[in-house]
Amino acid sequence: MSLTNSPRLESDNLILRGPKISDFEPIAKFYADTPRAAGFGGSLKRDEAWRWFASNIGHWHIHGYGYFTIETKTGDIAGISGIWNPEGWPEPEVGWVVYAGFEGRSIAYEAALRARLWAYESLSMTTLTSNIIPSNTRSVKLAKRMGATYERTYTNPNMGEGMLYRHPGPEYVV
Repeated sequence: MSLTNSPRLESDNLILRGPKISDFEPIAKFYADTPRAAGFGGSLKRDEAWRWFASNIGHWHIHGYGYFTIETKTGDIAGISGIWNPEGWPEPEVGWVVYAGFEGRSIAYEAALRARLWAYESLSMTTLTSNIIPSNTRSVKLAKRMGATYERTYTNPNMGEGMLYRHPGPEYVV
C-alpha cells in the first residue's frame, strides 16, 4: 500500500490541507471541551485525542481521504472538515468541526462544500452522507443548508443513535 498525501484545496476564504503536528494542540483543546465535543463523539483525554489525530492520518493512507485542517487565509486554524469512513460507518460522510471562536462565519459550510466537491470531482464518489447525533441542531441546520435530506436513524458505533442525512449527488452540485 502506498501512502497518500492529502491535497491542498482552496475556497474563497479557506485553505483545506492535510494535518500537521502543529494541528494537534487545537484538536486536543476541542476534544477537552465536553460540550463542544459532544457532537463529534464526545470529549477525549489528551492521549485519546492524540490517537484520534493519528487515526485521521492513517485514514488518509488507508482510504485516500480523511479530515482536512481548515485554515483561514490569514493563517488561523479554524477546525476540520473532510470525508470520513472508519470501520462501522454506513458509508463515506462529509463531516465538519469548527473550533471555539470561529462559529457564525460560515467556515464549516464553506469547508464542507469544498470537501464535498473534491470528493465528487477527484474521488469520483457518487453519494455522501452526514451522520449527526439528534441533539446537534447546528449540524442538522448546516446539512440542510448544503441540500442534504434526512434519510434514516441508525446506530453509530462511536456515538450511539445517529441521523443519516443524504447529500445531493454530484450531478446536482458540481
